[in-house]
Amino acid sequence: MSLKFRSLLVLLVGTVLGVSLSLGGGVLAQRQPPADEGLPWDEARLLAEVLERVKQEYVEPVDDRQLIEAAVRGMVTGLDSHSQFLDSTEYEEIRISTTGNYTGVGLEVNMADGVVTVVSPIDGTPAAYAGLRAGDIIRSIDGEPVNEYNVDDTISRMRGRPGTHVIISVQRDGDSDPIDFDIIRNHVQVHSVRHELLEPGYGYLRLTHFSDTTYKDLRKALNDLQRNSPGGLKGLILDLRNNPGGVLDAAVEVSDAFLDAGLIVTASGRGRDSNFRREAEAGDLLDGAPLVVMVNAGSASASEIVAGALQDNSRATIMGTKTFGKGSVQTVMPLSNGRAIKLTTSRYFTPSGVSIQGQGITPDLPLDDTSLADALAAATEHRTEAGAALLQTDGQLRQALDTLRGGTVVQSKAN
Repeated sequence: MSLKFRSLLVLLVGTVLGVSLSLGGGVLAQRQPPADEGLPWDEARLLAEVLERVKQEYVEPVDDRQLIEAAVRGMVTGLDSHSQFLDSTEYEEIRISTTGNYTGVGLEVNMADGVVTVVSPIDGTPAAYAGLRAGDIIRSIDGEPVNEYNVDDTISRMRGRPGTHVIISVQRDGDSDPIDFDIIRNHVQVHSVRHELLEPGYGYLRLTHFSDTTYKDLRKALNDLQRNSPGGLKGLILDLRNNPGGVLDAAVEVSDAFLDAGLIVTASGRGRDSNFRREAEAGDLLDGAPLVVMVNAGSASASEIVAGALQDNSRATIMGTKTFGKGSVQTVMPLSNGRAIKLTTSRYFTPSGVSIQGQGITPDLPLDDTSLADALAAATEHRTEAGAALLQTDGQLRQALDTLRGGTVVQSKAN
């Protein structure tokens, strides 16, 4: 084995086992490996032998950096489905998802089968001002077609320095020819909270994910709902359907927003920072008003922390279907050259001491899949215009509101 390649291997093992910075739970901390933990030389020799064989015998030449990164990716992803090696681009995506700030055009997109479809332009962003719409299919960016070979690169190509131009060509339903949009990039802040007053006294909060700004946005939304309800809020629906999770501290803060006291979550792991418990502080932002939390199989991780905390403390009625069942905590640990690893470091438990890993949270009450006709029939004259529009397209939301309004909210733990 060459001296260069041997040095590269030692550097690889040292990087993986060496000093890292923990960003998990919003805390920046330096972490050292145990002093008595030696390098597993036999296993390291096996890795070196495989790398050398691949380098010498693979049908095509392979770059050293490409081999090492592939080895690291395999090492981390082989631990569990949530641990991951992040290159600089992937790490930046994680940072954006937690902070909610980036520079670009402001589009929420969905990528499936090599097609990039606009889910929604974010309010107040260049994409919204330019006139892009939900359902538009992105065909090219700056003249470069979007296809199955470069679809993962689409998001990064829409980002760039503020004030720079990007031309996005889309195919819109009903138009035979693509439409070109010349957009000037700008700073974008992604808000995770949406809200509407369904009818006087009854509010609706939708959390799409949990980021560093979620609690701040939630307080602002609640203040707006209360300001538009002269008699105060009689009840609130917290919609966590298809919310995949996010920042742990944000889930704790959201849970605490509706609790006066009680345990929120505990966690257990091997590291010093991996064992913790979070308890609520006095101050229920709803002053005890009834609360319904909507969940489904797409509600995971941080969403399940909130649902579990509010259910076990008998603060809310959970409605919907069983949640995803992700009961682990990942810590993002920066490495050199803008890279990082996302590593599972804890398992968390609901206040009752239950791990929902692979089990999910069972709702107190089910939500049925209702037809659009049923939802349309639910619109009545006393509902707000925006609230009626929501209820017309969401039969499950109507069921939740009927439960809330009917005084049949049962605040008890699921069996």
